[in-house]
Order: sequence, then C-alpha cells, then structure tokens
Amino acid sequence: MCRLAQIITKIIDFFYTPFRKIVSEQLFRYAVCGGGNMVLDWVLYFLVYNFVIGHEIVSFQFSVFSYQFSQALTPHIATLCIVFPITLLTGFWLNKYVTFTQSDLQGGRQLLRYITIVAVNLAVNYFGLKLCVDVWGWYPTPSKMIITILTVAISYFGQKYYSFRVSKEKE
Repeated sequence: MCRLAQIITKIIDFFYTPFRKIVSEQLFRYAVCGGGNMVLDWVLYFLVYNFVIGHEIVSFQFSVFSYQFSQALTPHIATLCIVFPITLLTGFWLNKYVTFTQSDLQGGRQLLRYITIVAVNLAVNYFGLKLCVDVWGWYPTPSKMIITILTVAISYFGQKYYSFRVSKEKE
C-alpha cells in the first residue's frame, strides 16, 4: 500500500510546480487528495441513491436480546450511511500516507482522532441534509455537494492540527 501512496504522491507533486508560490506542498496535496475523495463521495452518493436505494425508504429490523427494533431511513440518509464508511477509509489512508506524512503519532491514535473529526463532519452532513432536503425541499445530491464544501474547512484544520499533528520537536 505504501508503494501506491508513493505513486500518488509523485503524480500530485508533478502538478504542484505551478502552484508552488500560491500554496504549500502539504495544502496542495490535501486539496488534491480531499478533492479526489470528495468526488468519489459524490459519485458513490449519486450511484447508491439512484441505483441501489432507488429513491425508496429503507426499512430494517434488528434484535437486541429479546427486543425487536424497527427503523426506517429516508433515501438520502440511507445513502449517506452506505457511502460514509467507504470515504472514511479512503480519506484516512490518503491523509496518512500522502498528505500528513510527517506526523509522529501512532497510527491507531491518528485513526481515532481522524474519526473524531469525521464524526463532526458526519453530524454537519446529517443535519445539513435534513435541513436542505426535508425542510427546504432541495434535491439531495446538490445539497450534499454544498454541505461538503462547508466540511472541507473543518476537516483540513482538524486533521492538520489534531489528527496528524507534528510534535514541536519535528517542526
């Protein structure tokens, strides 16, 4: 997997030259990796919403001990539940091995911190979709795109200064 990260990094760095005076190398890598993961998120969201969920309410039942639980999810929230774990893992991998490679935190700690920041973004996504789709009546896919733009800023600063921070000695 690290070989793949090296290849991705070399490709991104090849395109960095014209942007050298505008943004740092790390910010450029973050933007490209995050942008790629965001496009993956949007494409998966569109495909799952339209071809897997099919615009239908998703109902499921489960048991805990002797208690039966029944739940129904709106199609846009069910789609979010399916797509989220995929982009969580691809985003973590890209951040760890391509963008924030200087972090000296252990991988498990990075993952837990990454999940914390992503959980904040998930809450913004959930409540944002509820507001945009259920309250304002907007279409789900454009709503998701608008909300994603908001979460990019939250994510960058959270990942840089919390999840993958570099100790003072390494700076």
